[in-house]
Amino acid sequence: MSELDLFLSDGGGESAPTLETNAPLAARMRPRTLAEFRGQEHLLGAGKAVRAMLDSGSPGSMILWGPPGSGKTTLARLFAAEADVTFVAFSAVTEGVARVRQIIAEADQRRRSTGKRTILFCDEIHRFNKAQQDAFLPHVESGTVILIGATTENPSFEVVRPLLSRAPVYVLEPLSAAELESILRDALNDPRGLAEQTLIAMDDAIEFMAEASDGDARRALGVLEAAAALAGRGGTLDLTSAKEALQHRFAIYDKGGEEHYNLISALHKSVRGSDPDGALYWLARMIDGGEDPLYIARRLVRMAIEDIGLADPAALGTTVAARDAYHFLGSPEGDLALAQATVYLATAPKSNSAYSGWKAALGRARETPSAPVPLHLRNAPTGLMKELGYGDGYRYDPSESDGVSDQRYLPESLHGERFYHPGRFGFEKTIAERLKWWESRRKGSSAPSAADDTSPT
Repeated sequence: MSELDLFLSDGGGESAPTLETNAPLAARMRPRTLAEFRGQEHLLGAGKAVRAMLDSGSPGSMILWGPPGSGKTTLARLFAAEADVTFVAFSAVTEGVARVRQIIAEADQRRRSTGKRTILFCDEIHRFNKAQQDAFLPHVESGTVILIGATTENPSFEVVRPLLSRAPVYVLEPLSAAELESILRDALNDPRGLAEQTLIAMDDAIEFMAEASDGDARRALGVLEAAAALAGRGGTLDLTSAKEALQHRFAIYDKGGEEHYNLISALHKSVRGSDPDGALYWLARMIDGGEDPLYIARRLVRMAIEDIGLADPAALGTTVAARDAYHFLGSPEGDLALAQATVYLATAPKSNSAYSGWKAALGRARETPSAPVPLHLRNAPTGLMKELGYGDGYRYDPSESDGVSDQRYLPESLHGERFYHPGRFGFEKTIAERLKWWESRRKGSSAPSAADDTSPT
């Protein structure tokens, strides 16, 4: 085995064990050179930053953010191989700060004695808390180690800002179906992989496995390995064996992670954009991924308030009813209530006028917290208060001839300000007509025509 093979086998560095021939296919097929690496052209293409670091053999500290099976660990190993540095792998899931200190002490000693640098590869770096992540800072800054952190979670939320300022984030994308097909065919023909089994692999089986692996090379190779076992040496790997090996295609979803926020954002924006098909799709993705349906119900209620409002006042009642129906029925029957409410919201007229009006009024209320209530609007439960003019001059609108008086309801200093501006669609069109009619009466306009005699309904 070559020095590079030994290095890439497991953990890197000078003490890396040789790779067992019965190791999982994904481990045996880990790319040993950049030429074998598939995907991430936006990072590894000519003129790209990561490619430039690889070509120069001078990697810096960085965070690699991407989904499982996108090549984060392999890319870190390739950096170490190209730069001829010691590679030490570390898992934030199973090891702690004590191990970090040991690695750093060894790296410092190695640098002083031989001048050789160390890449400290921290897998699942987001599992470390703030204090644990802070332990890396002085050693990254001094150059004692080159830190390459890998994470499947959004570094903006999971990695401390001082570390982000010292280790730029590079985003790895899920592999395409075409890239996964290439990886699967490589594994079928490579002596490290399945070449000795002399399988006859049908194109539709390869295509199915590539598509069903959702951009995850490790998963694709795992399915291929299981399918090859079903086919047997010299057998035919067909679509039936591929489907049997896959068993079930699990949704890529983390209720507490970024994908949770991405999907609920997509659902909300599809509703706001009046696309019932998009809204139903994202709803289905969330339900199938294991999201709490009552969380979705709460978000639907919010959409009814924020994005539809008084353009369709029934939207709020529909979403609250859907929440109650789910709470009463549970899944799967209750899921249909959420789907029905989602379609209702997506196809309802949209308006954020009440929402905007509330924010504007709240802002002015905070700016004018001492504006007095006009006397005619004040309550007068005692004789003294009546003597002081509380309630004096108040007019009861339903008793007016037109059902509206010309009295004012804002503080004097805010007279004439408007917070609510009704939209042009749905029920708010009727509201706008009412407000215009009432305003004409308050201003004492000329006698209404026969057509205007009745207040809008």
